[in-house]
Amino acid sequence: MVSIDPTQAPVAESTTSSNKFYFAAWRWHFYAGLYVIPFLIMLALTGLIMLWVSVIAGRDGEWIAVEPNGVPMAVSVLSEAAVDAVPDGKLVQYVAPRADDLAAILRVDSGADAVMVAVNPYTAEILAEMPRREGWYDFANKVHGTLLLGVTGDRMIEIAASLAMVLIATGLYLWWPRGGQGVRVLVPNLAARGRALWKTLHATVGAWISLLLVLFLISGLSWAGIWGEKFVQAWSTFPAEKYAAPASDSIHASMNHGAIKEVPWALEQTPMPASGSDSGARGLADGMPVTLDTVTAFARQIGFENRFQLNLPNGKEGVWTISRDTMSNDSTSPTNDRTVHIDQYTGKILADVKFADYSVYGKGMAVGIAFHEGDMGLWNIVLNTVFCLSVIFVSVSGAVMWWMRRPNKAKRLAAPPMPRDMPQWKGAIVVGLLVSLAFPMAGVTLLAVLALDFVVISRIPAMRRAFS
Repeated sequence: MVSIDPTQAPVAESTTSSNKFYFAAWRWHFYAGLYVIPFLIMLALTGLIMLWVSVIAGRDGEWIAVEPNGVPMAVSVLSEAAVDAVPDGKLVQYVAPRADDLAAILRVDSGADAVMVAVNPYTAEILAEMPRREGWYDFANKVHGTLLLGVTGDRMIEIAASLAMVLIATGLYLWWPRGGQGVRVLVPNLAARGRALWKTLHATVGAWISLLLVLFLISGLSWAGIWGEKFVQAWSTFPAEKYAAPASDSIHASMNHGAIKEVPWALEQTPMPASGSDSGARGLADGMPVTLDTVTAFARQIGFENRFQLNLPNGKEGVWTISRDTMSNDSTSPTNDRTVHIDQYTGKILADVKFADYSVYGKGMAVGIAFHEGDMGLWNIVLNTVFCLSVIFVSVSGAVMWWMRRPNKAKRLAAPPMPRDMPQWKGAIVVGLLVSLAFPMAGVTLLAVLALDFVVISRIPAMRRAFS
């Protein structure tokens, strides 16, 4: 994602074949950047906000400290205190503390409102109450995913992320060592001054972060409305046919809260199993009542240590759902992700889905989303912080170079010239078709821009001057 201009300004029509392709790549890089740069800055800024709010304050009050004092009280006692604190409250979820000196979190719904209640696990004292998913983390998340514009915003961001792939490909082509430069292109020329210094820093930093940016874009696009939801997620979802019980009409995404993603990517579109049949593997001991306390104890028994989430049954077919996933900050290792569904009547295990059960792409997303969010430990937090700051720098430096390059501060875009008689035009079309097939929103946008360029801009002198 680098914008490099030739050291001189030759007329595009008189350049060699290789220079013609260079000019064409530079022009596409320039136009892709016009749309993409504001989105990259927004994504990097909101990503930093989410990362550090999660680290410092937590998403739902899970970092509230308590003084350990003996053995924690039964979860049912904690739930009674939480429900009593919320008028007309109904318990929906229990989130176990990740350490002995942290509060337990319970979600209590009151009508259409969801409230997260922090409770001292040793005294059942109410420590805090907060509306679910209405803090700074969640505001930044909504901007990050939809620009607060719903589906329209999702599509705009998907276009930007798809075109960013074009930006990276053309940028790397422009950066690629030429004329015996060799590995020197990996180090910026700090002796340069003015626009040349901006150029060398932009090119070098952009090249270093390009692979990481691809990983971030792929993991983000995999949750987007078109390429993600309609294509790769639909093909990579865990099949409900593997359950030991009938499937219900609800899917796992029903456990999400609004636009906030909480359910593992590989399970989101998978139907939930249904309670009420004789199906299922051995779970709670025969004759043991299926209650909040017994299910919590069973979760510990089958390996759910420290922080995990327990969702209560919803309706007659609802199930108890015990889950631990890295993207919800339950652990720092995606390979430990696990979701267990228990029949609310018999206590039998209806499904036990582990990381190993995901598809190849589902495994990649479990790791990719955790890495994307900075959930894998201190190294991940530091790396993501440096990466986001680098993305902001590369985006801003590209805009600065364009501003400095405009001839006589002309009131036009001052776009790189498009060479005539491109010898590689067939290859360029093939590349464009591959991009269109891989990322439909980018393909639609490229076709629209090509049509606009050919039908309107190239045929109207005033438009041609403005976009030159």
